Amino acid sequence: MVKTRPDPIGATADDLAAVVALRELADRLEDAAVERAIAEGWSWVQVALALGVTRQAVHKKHLRRLGPVARGLRGHRG
Repeated sequence: MVKTRPDPIGATADDLAAVVALRELADRLEDAAVERAIAEGWSWVQVALALGVTRQAVHKKHLRRLGPVARGLRGHRG
């Protein structure tokens, strides 16, 4: 039996491409919302609760990207 590769064109490929596009959009929306929240003085705990994740998870994901704005909140637990 010869295995063939899945067709990269068609409904299934379109569905998978849509999933990738939605993940990328969700990541960009999260980045913008977290940046705005931190700039407005939200604590990492408040942001984490709003996102349904741990403080450590949101801190790890966003601290480096947010730079000096967020570093001042490093120890702030809200």
